[in-house]
Amino acid sequence: MTEQRTPTEIDKIADAWVDTLAEQIPTLGTYLGRTEYNDRYGDYSPAGLEALAVETRSTLAQLNAATPVDAIDEVTKTDLSATLELQLELDEAKWPLRDLNVIASPAQEIRNILDLMPMATNDDWATISTRLSNLGGAIDGYIETLREGISQGSVPARRQVREVITQVERYAADNGYFAEFAAEAAPAEGELPATLSRELTANANAARAAYGKLATFLADELAPVAGDADAVGRELYSLHSRSFLGATIDLDETYEWGIDELRRMVAEQTAIANEIKAGASVEEAVAFLEQDDKRKLHGTKALQEWMQATSDKAIADLGATHFDIPAPIRELECMIAPTKEGGIYYTGPTDDFSRPGRMWWSVPEGVDTFDTWRELTTVYHEGVPGHHLQIAQATYNRAELNSWRRVLAGTSGHAEGWALYAERLMEELGYLSDPADRLGMLDGQRMRAARVVLDIGVHLGKPRLDGSGVWDADYALEFMRKNVNMSDQFVQFEVNRYLGWPGQAPSYKVGQRIWENVRDEYAAKQGADFSIKEFHKRALDIGGVGLDTLKKALLG
Repeated sequence: MTEQRTPTEIDKIADAWVDTLAEQIPTLGTYLGRTEYNDRYGDYSPAGLEALAVETRSTLAQLNAATPVDAIDEVTKTDLSATLELQLELDEAKWPLRDLNVIASPAQEIRNILDLMPMATNDDWATISTRLSNLGGAIDGYIETLREGISQGSVPARRQVREVITQVERYAADNGYFAEFAAEAAPAEGELPATLSRELTANANAARAAYGKLATFLADELAPVAGDADAVGRELYSLHSRSFLGATIDLDETYEWGIDELRRMVAEQTAIANEIKAGASVEEAVAFLEQDDKRKLHGTKALQEWMQATSDKAIADLGATHFDIPAPIRELECMIAPTKEGGIYYTGPTDDFSRPGRMWWSVPEGVDTFDTWRELTTVYHEGVPGHHLQIAQATYNRAELNSWRRVLAGTSGHAEGWALYAERLMEELGYLSDPADRLGMLDGQRMRAARVVLDIGVHLGKPRLDGSGVWDADYALEFMRKNVNMSDQFVQFEVNRYLGWPGQAPSYKVGQRIWENVRDEYAAKQGADFSIKEFHKRALDIGGVGLDTLKKALLG
């Protein structure tokens, strides 16, 4: 057991920043497992944004004045300073005034947080009811911010507005999320008291009305003045790339690397397709596998049970051989998300592990069959040795890491890059010995390589690969259809996601590239003393950080 670290000045600044965020952004506090603000939402208005910016500048000034006392402090100061500085740059670029997209904006956040709230007791449901009663105020503040964006000429693309209108109308429908949520509300044992049930229903109806108001605003006010172009341009894209990677990269070199990586993935897939069926193309091998009912799951119940069994086995196996997995980390819940928007994601454990890490599958409407060969690597990506091992290990490392480092620091490039690195690691460890499972893994890796090319191509206005003009949404959709073997419904959602969330999609594959480069440089420095197990432990014990910080911490 590592000796408990005495908190330093920099630790205290970082811990105080987590406290500030939990108070100012209560949805984030709920995600972290803090309950003191669970009955309300934050201020989504321009005044709320400015209040957070004031706190950001204050914390940055405190960090700049503090002197690190050891290597842990050095990492904290370097990474937190970079995070705060970048947020202020995004504020200066007026990005929060146009923060609307199909997957990760306040339009979804305000609803999504309800999935993570405690629901075991009547008191829990009373808290949920109170938060629902405050949802309308959150929506009003968000509308005020988007209106300010209109007045300042900082607006999202029209495509994102249209798609979000469809989403929020589903939330507000008579048979939509809030109606079902209230109807199905119940503590772990028994029923809600009649008074609380009526109150919850009334507040859920008010939440429906608030989302209806948002839909009306988006359709009547924002859509007519929203941007025609999906591309955000090089300046904004550079900021978002840094935000998602925690690293500064050469975007043009990365685009060319992405093209080469995509070619390599296609060649590797082609070779494996021949193993599955002699002489078969990738498309023919996929068609062959899709006819194999032994490799299919029917219904979301079967999907959830298979996810859980696969995850449990990976934890048991790897915990006995390749990783040191403490008891609290060995619990991972596999869940079917209550939404039907597409996407698979992980939510970390609370700081005290009272809520375990969870893998969520948001199954689109009408999708009822699932191919295990395609999805096996997804379970490893989201679970162990992927996100769950990485994020829960940082949470567990209380002795050395302050609360910001344990539960909040990090970037998509660090997390998703590790998860793709983990997929390849599972192949190396023999868990993808079936050619079909390897094809599924490569299908995902190919998609991630394609996303590097697509995302940079669209947002930087690169020439199309076929020379027919510059990248746009139509070409992006055509390109993606050629490079993934998934339902068209999923492909359309994915492309809309990339168009509205610049820089996030490439962070997976670019993050993997940086992780692999850091490992290789570390191995070269260690020489004959290199241990992959020791490298993994040291890297994960750092916690979530930007990838530039990771490289500096491991390589000096």
